[in-house]
Amino acid sequence: MIDQLYRKAVLTVAERKPVENLVRARGWGLAQRFVAGENIPSALKAVKELQAEGILGNLDLLGEFIESPEQCNQFAQNVLDLLDAAHAEGIIPYVSIKLSSVGQGKTVGGEDLGLTNARRIVGKARGYGGFVCLDMEDHPRVDQTLAQFRQLTGEFGGQHVGTVLQSYLYRTEADRDSLGDLRPNLRIVKGAYLEPETVAFMDKADVDAAYRRLVYAHLGAGSYTNVATHDESIIHDVKHFVLAHGISKDAFEFQMLYGIRRDLQKSLAQEGYRVRAYIPYGRDWYAYFSRRIAETPRNAMFVVRGMLKG
Repeated sequence: MIDQLYRKAVLTVAERKPVENLVRARGWGLAQRFVAGENIPSALKAVKELQAEGILGNLDLLGEFIESPEQCNQFAQNVLDLLDAAHAEGIIPYVSIKLSSVGQGKTVGGEDLGLTNARRIVGKARGYGGFVCLDMEDHPRVDQTLAQFRQLTGEFGGQHVGTVLQSYLYRTEADRDSLGDLRPNLRIVKGAYLEPETVAFMDKADVDAAYRRLVYAHLGAGSYTNVATHDESIIHDVKHFVLAHGISKDAFEFQMLYGIRRDLQKSLAQEGYRVRAYIPYGRDWYAYFSRRIAETPRNAMFVVRGMLKG
């Protein structure tokens, strides 16, 4: 409950325009701890630097609350440009997209624009041997996102598209079960949106317990599992689970956020685990930055100290 109250307080403050203006004016240098620059070259540079340390990348062009169909199409084109640029640099593209950013919920030509643009993106990624992860957003979007994930998996194959499940939602274990016939590639996260107690666990212990159940069930089903956490106790438990059940290191990977626990990322890679860093980039970094601050007081203190120095 304390964790939820802290998150709510931070996100509520972050929504205030004077706070946003202050952080945007003075906080970019601090945001670069969590965001790999504002353009494609800086993002690809970050990928190459991580690859040199044995860590893979998952690129995410930041952008939220994109309103018009034209803006959604342009955002999709920017992602397509990223795929082309990665391929040109010899990088097998692995990207995450929010379907709302490419038009989910907007009907154009009789079809949901998010699905239309996702087809363009997944199709190009498949042509380069790459992968697209459909990020999960707040709870009202879950049903449509899972339905569109199912459709895209049928069209392009599970080796080229995956999605995300959030352990803090009550519904998520049932959602994972409903996808079982696909043997889907799933990224398991705890959840970073501010959700009401009618749909989400409020207590960290409940969120963590649900997280373990999801990961163990997905691994046990033989489906590729992206264990997205910085929680060392969970990482320790997952290591023991796969060892006890004879699950290969090729059946899963650990995923972490760019700029957070770099020491842990390196140590896991050195132990022979597949490790992937989620690498956001772009000019629309404020909302993402706010959620990172809301995750832990340690991140908030990092920002406060930096801005006082600034």
